Amino acid sequence: MGALDHLSNMFDCSSGNHKRHKQRKQMQTVEIKVKIDCEGCERKVRRSVEGMKGVTSVTIEPKQHKLTVVGYVEPQKVLSRVAYRTGKRVEFWPYVPYDVVAHPYAQGTYDKKAPAGYVRYDQDPSMNHFARANSTEVRYTTAFSDENTNACAIM
Repeated sequence: MGALDHLSNMFDCSSGNHKRHKQRKQMQTVEIKVKIDCEGCERKVRRSVEGMKGVTSVTIEPKQHKLTVVGYVEPQKVLSRVAYRTGKRVEFWPYVPYDVVAHPYAQGTYDKKAPAGYVRYDQDPSMNHFARANSTEVRYTTAFSDENTNACAIM
């Protein structure tokens, strides 16, 4: 916003009910998990979001139960519209490729329902699902040392 725009807004002599400029929504990609059983379900899901204002493209992958919407939309509005129009249980796409995750087969990450090559996304990386070794386990694992053969605790 330039200086002239700012000054013109300060000294606006028009009536008091002028509209503020709306900020334009950013281009976003919204991925949603929705159960798609047949071609009728696929058509219903596609039609639920194609009519939305700002939608640029709609991609459906029925085998993965994945809906991808690209456009100038708000993700929460897309999610609620699909749920309302189709009557299906929907959620944001919770999976990421297993290459991205440090421990893909950890307790909170691995999901049997995930498509091939994907694991559940762990939103909180600070929360560690691995149990820490207690002092008894540390003693047993350090009892033998390949580097220092004289450090054997048993012999």
